[in-house]
Amino acid sequence: MDKGATLIPKTLKQMAIGAGAVLLVGCASSPIPVSANFPLTVEPKVRSAGHWALLSNDVVKQTLESLGKLGVSGNLYVAQPANATAFDKAFQNFLITDLVKSGRVVQQEPGQALEVSYQTQVVRHNSPRPHFVPGRLTMITAGLYAAYGLGTAAEGAKMAGGLVAAAGADYILSESSGGPTHTELILTTTIASGGRYLVRKTDVYYVEEADTTLLQYRAPQVMKVVGP
Repeated sequence: MDKGATLIPKTLKQMAIGAGAVLLVGCASSPIPVSANFPLTVEPKVRSAGHWALLSNDVVKQTLESLGKLGVSGNLYVAQPANATAFDKAFQNFLITDLVKSGRVVQQEPGQALEVSYQTQVVRHNSPRPHFVPGRLTMITAGLYAAYGLGTAAEGAKMAGGLVAAAGADYILSESSGGPTHTELILTTTIASGGRYLVRKTDVYYVEEADTTLLQYRAPQVMKVVGP
């Protein structure tokens, strides 16, 4: 008898036993909710002023698309947050430049223009950051294998090798980004008029720990002159 043919029923039997165990666990009671992971997501990491420019490009593109769908036109004014950080000052310039490039009129003073405002929030987590989880290449490869089935034993070995290769490629991609950090940037851009929000966009990005000073306001130091 073909060894590959005998391997498949054994594999299916093991899968059935595993599924039964999961069902038994599901029937058990728990005094508190059990933890579960969210679906796999990708969060970009901001590591340079060039990345700030990319954030601005994305914000302006989606903002103008939203205004177009609402049928809202008119001049714009980009307001800078109070106690602006190094990021805030640069981001305002990026937004103004991208809006002007897109053909919109951007006023230097508020006046009657629609005000574009943005707000940043730095969040720091104290819990450990897992450095690697299966990424896009691994998920795509596993999905294709599930679609085509296990096949023979020889094919199963090839598929396992393919999954290992995909996982390795994902690990390299994760390493090249520096991995997840404890610090994240929440960036919200808003256009409001007449006491209501017209456009609002919120995104989250990883930030390197050493770059958090660029996102936090520091009051200017006042030097006191003490006489003799």
